[in-house]
Amino acid sequence: MFADRAKILIRSGKGGDGHVSFRRELYVPNGGPDGGDGGRGGDVIFEVDKGLNTLQDYRHKRKYLAKDGQEGGKRKCHGKDASDIILKVPEGTVIKEAESGKVIADMSGDNCRQVVLKGGRGGLGNQHFATSTMQVPKYAQPGQPGQELTVLLELKVIADVGLIGFPNVGKSTFLSRVTNATPKIANYHFTTLAPNLGVVDLKDAKGFVIADIPGLIEGASEGAGLGHEFLRHIERTRLMIHVVDAAGTEGRSPIEDVYKINHELSSYSASLMERPQVIAANKTDLIFAGGEEDPVELLKKEFEPQGIKVFPISGATGEGLSDLLYYVSRELETMDQAPVIFNQEYFPEEELIYENLPYTVEVEDGIYVVEGPKIEKMLGYTNLDSEKGFAFFQKFLKEAGILTKLEEAGIAEGDTVRMYGLQFDYYK
Repeated sequence: MFADRAKILIRSGKGGDGHVSFRRELYVPNGGPDGGDGGRGGDVIFEVDKGLNTLQDYRHKRKYLAKDGQEGGKRKCHGKDASDIILKVPEGTVIKEAESGKVIADMSGDNCRQVVLKGGRGGLGNQHFATSTMQVPKYAQPGQPGQELTVLLELKVIADVGLIGFPNVGKSTFLSRVTNATPKIANYHFTTLAPNLGVVDLKDAKGFVIADIPGLIEGASEGAGLGHEFLRHIERTRLMIHVVDAAGTEGRSPIEDVYKINHELSSYSASLMERPQVIAANKTDLIFAGGEEDPVELLKKEFEPQGIKVFPISGATGEGLSDLLYYVSRELETMDQAPVIFNQEYFPEEELIYENLPYTVEVEDGIYVVEGPKIEKMLGYTNLDSEKGFAFFQKFLKEAGILTKLEEAGIAEGDTVRMYGLQFDYYK
């Protein structure tokens, strides 16, 4: 069974707790604290597997939980970091936050591996909390909790050209004629139940990949038929071949068919109508020669003034296919070659900014001390050594209102701020 959507719950691992212990060895006076730090929790990582072409595995298992970090030990022993959990997906998978539908990651192009949820940082052992006034600290920092998220996985096939049109207009026959694909072909509606991909090879011209999108019908954008399940696969294509039954064997008007399918595309996404389109007037071998007016000429009169080229073809005999394919190849050469990538809209780590957790701002011996669960959690997930992590830290201070609180407390440029193990000078 072809599966191109799945909803799963993912959770990164909790950081291991810091340890509380003291050296109590013979001949070691004033041994002091020696509790080790906890290990880091496991990350949740998505990776592209070129050998996969569906999301079927995620239909059977819905929860993916990374391991927790190990607790620190005595004698300053560091707890073991947990292993990451790596989820394999087909190329072209888009990961979205399930509730908002915002994009977290698009696993295509150069993005073959992405950490979606970071594991919690391990807590500090009591060795870090000894001071001149507190020489026997009986406190260690707990590990940071893991992050949890329900995500929607959507596979959007990667193809240069999308084949669109009503059921039974000959899309599968066309695909089998011009590519190496072997789709199921039969004379009834909805023969194609999953997108089929095929590669077109042309002599003295650049080839391209075609995706046959299963039967679109009127009302598809609202859930009718099978088309609404697969409209997402057109989103990456750069050009569309609109296949119509020029002979009208189904008793419909080819011109009306084009308008109806285009209406469904624009209802699904207005941007789809900005993509170049070519009409393949199929089944010309079945056109009755003694008819009143040639349906292919009617199509040309209607759509070529709109900039949509019409090619008479026959999937059964192969007539006209070469002209159409070479035209499509030339058009693709003039278009932007960069693949269609969906930009990130949802940043799991930034949810910390808006999470309603408490914190305090106090002045101790001239140092501004900022502490509380909100600060602990932020520091647990943020790598301040990286450029991205430091930029997030600055944004966190501003948007969480911490800078405002510090200014209200009377901080001046050059004053020192301490947040647990982090200490820095304040400058606007």
